[in-house]
Amino acid sequence: MTPRRRAALLGMAFLLAGAGAAPAGAQPPPPARDTLTIGITQFPSTFHPNIDSMAAKSYVLGFARRPLTAYGPDWALACLLCDRVPSLENGGAVRETTPEGKPGIRVTWRLREDARWGDGAPISAEDLRFAWEAGRETATGFGPAEFYRSAYELVVQDARTVTLRFDKITFEYASAGEFQPLPARIERDRWQGDHRGYRNRTAYDTETATPGLWSGPYRVTAVQPGAGVTLERNEAWAGPAPAFRRIQVRTVENTAALEAQLLAGQLDMVAGELGLPVEQAAALERRAAGRFNVFYKPGLVYEHLDVQHDHPALGDKRVRQALLLATDRAQIVARLFENRQTVAHSSVNPLDRMHDADTRQWPHDPRRAAALLDEAGWRRGPDGIRRNAAGEKLSFELMTTAGNRAREAVQQVLQGMWRPAGIDARIRNEPPRVLFGETLSRRRLQGAALFAWVSGPENVPRSTLHSDEIPRAERNWSGQNFGGWRNAEMDALLEALPQELDAERRRSLWSRLQAIYAEELPALPLWFRADAHVWPRWLDGVRPTGHLNPTSLRVEEWRLR
Repeated sequence: MTPRRRAALLGMAFLLAGAGAAPAGAQPPPPARDTLTIGITQFPSTFHPNIDSMAAKSYVLGFARRPLTAYGPDWALACLLCDRVPSLENGGAVRETTPEGKPGIRVTWRLREDARWGDGAPISAEDLRFAWEAGRETATGFGPAEFYRSAYELVVQDARTVTLRFDKITFEYASAGEFQPLPARIERDRWQGDHRGYRNRTAYDTETATPGLWSGPYRVTAVQPGAGVTLERNEAWAGPAPAFRRIQVRTVENTAALEAQLLAGQLDMVAGELGLPVEQAAALERRAAGRFNVFYKPGLVYEHLDVQHDHPALGDKRVRQALLLATDRAQIVARLFENRQTVAHSSVNPLDRMHDADTRQWPHDPRRAAALLDEAGWRRGPDGIRRNAAGEKLSFELMTTAGNRAREAVQQVLQGMWRPAGIDARIRNEPPRVLFGETLSRRRLQGAALFAWVSGPENVPRSTLHSDEIPRAERNWSGQNFGGWRNAEMDALLEALPQELDAERRRSLWSRLQAIYAEELPALPLWFRADAHVWPRWLDGVRPTGHLNPTSLRVEEWRLR
């Protein structure tokens, strides 16, 4: 595949208040700080809000943009850029019949009166209209595409208000998801002339420091490709003033180097969403006791292996089942992660209310794995590696994000566990921006890829499992079903699930989804991740969410002690 959701004056006031004589032996107050430097392990492949899903982009844009709605640390849906969350009860949503005679719904969002772009221009209904028009054009390549296909009409009610008409009623109707305003006066002309080429001409990537692109407490003022992003206070922001004048987000893809920079004081904190693996953070906590706050947040982060279903071996579910049977996931979690991860049996986390505890499990069973491989026609060769009737080796690439020490260790363990089963995994890694921006999104994967999906509460996984979400050129490579998995029953479930408003009836659909996933293994479930958030003891207000909306979306709550 998380999906994935603040004043130097205070520091100065603290210094002034403590300017008198201090008791003998008292610690001096911390120095005033106007810059916060944060380390993450990935660099965004794009800064456009609607192109490519990547946790690094979500984290950086959390400082500089505000979506209409987002889930908070309490997992409740809240308005960030709108006046209120629309509902059937408050009249913001109204059932209706579509022109085709089907049950539909109209949902109205009203922008906050004080919402401004970074150059002071009001965020308007026209900005929402442009985002909708660009999303409706499949050549643009926005995701998730199903939202724009379902939202068949947008009506501008006034300068701040739009109503979207949907061709189906879903339990998620109040969430705008990735639908958010785009500055039409900057972006429309770039899009209008060449919809397919827009992703290469958007100002978000060609002129990223343009103030009018940004709507959050900060705006991007400088980009050092592959290395870092500088954000400065957005003077047009009307919300609570953020504590720092500047935030620097530095990309350090090697987690050992990330830790070294933190200890050397080159970084103030490491983002949990894209930072140190839990076992590395735990060791750091023991060595540097009292220097940092380390917070472990279990959440909706699904570490798994995406597999290429067009591969001659991996397209057979018996081979995928054998791979999982040959993998001792409990041992990996115990030895590499200090038992801080939860072994996964499907893509639905036990923390999610729709998790089914009776879902089929695949325990470590090398003998059963060998029998399945024999059954699938893969027999051991003289070198121990299995071959099919045509003499082709059971061999494939095993990829992950280069520099992530924990994932690279997992790769080595997987390779070692699969070798006795007669499976040859060849490790080849790429920087995250290449792996996600090119190899996966353009379906160039030649085997399996280890990475995580981050989701929201009860998030229907249409974009990763529906056959219509397989990236392809005619849709400008939108969609996240990177492996190309196809299953008609799963497609039907993914279409029916969102339209079932009754939670208990929805539960039975979720159980069937998990049963299919556990049997067919469109991807190989490994574990649900706990994220290790590391911040300095002089910083308060960071609230990890455990889902796809990052901590940076509430940066205005961060405060110096």
